[in-house]
Amino acid sequence: MTIPHQPGPSASASLKKKRSWKFMLFLVLFIPLVAVALYTFFVLSWSYSDGIRAGELLKFSRKGWLCKTYEGELAQFLENQGQGMAPRIWAFTVRDEAVIQQLNQSVGQNVQLHYTEHKGVPTTCFGETQFYVDEVTLTKAPGTAAAPAPAPVPQSAAPAETAPATPPPATGQPTR
Repeated sequence: MTIPHQPGPSASASLKKKRSWKFMLFLVLFIPLVAVALYTFFVLSWSYSDGIRAGELLKFSRKGWLCKTYEGELAQFLENQGQGMAPRIWAFTVRDEAVIQQLNQSVGQNVQLHYTEHKGVPTTCFGETQFYVDEVTLTKAPGTAAAPAPAPVPQSAAPAETAPATPPPATGQPTR
């Protein structure tokens, strides 16, 4: 005999199928999302390399259609086999607000930039380049020395009067 209030084995199987379908959809969407988030965190927290570059800060701007990032260009002047100086443009990204303020005030000046390189960042929302600047130091132009302060000119109480110089004689004869 069967009890009419209890569902049969077919009703229990269909309920499990509905739950397993929703659970599988959740896993298919959730696992890749978590994997991308962990990968992005790892790539941004671990640096491939770091170093210092020096040159003239040519450009610094806020760019992007959807994700606004601060991007800059540094001109590094290299000697071109005796043919003068050739600029090499190096693009970089900045994420630190204090560094952004320093760079905004340093456009057109010679700077030294400390950077870290992060390879494999999955989106440009973190920056258009793989080089992230985290420190700025102002430097003097290469090959130029600081100009010495001008010597103070002594000031006298009354200007000295000078006697007018006598012109030489107009004749072509030598003077004795």
